[in-house]
Amino acid sequence: MSSKTYFEPEDLKNFGKITEFQKEYGKKFFDYYNTVMQEGALSEREKALIALAIAHSYQCPYCIDAYSTACLEKGADEEMMMEAVHVAAAMKAGIALVGSTQMMKHVKAISM
Repeated sequence: MSSKTYFEPEDLKNFGKITEFQKEYGKKFFDYYNTVMQEGALSEREKALIALAIAHSYQCPYCIDAYSTACLEKGADEEMMMEAVHVAAAMKAGIALVGSTQMMKHVKAISM
């Protein structure tokens, strides 16, 4: 039985190679990404915390690893990181629940 898993942390090191099959689009992505992640109205630390929260929201293990590291490198601490994850969790819950208003409206319309 193989101990290999679908998620292999070593694959993250190959992310830069996404240009191999489509150089133009890969380069455009990295140009855009690198520009967006630079200090601007938001600090690099704030952007890393946002990225960490989104990584958890989308459940991307590669991004969780990458942005956990980035957050620490940008000066975030464990409490800040967990708070960002809780913000993402609260948003996902709220997004799921706000959809219930459509269900309630529909049920009321067909029940009356």
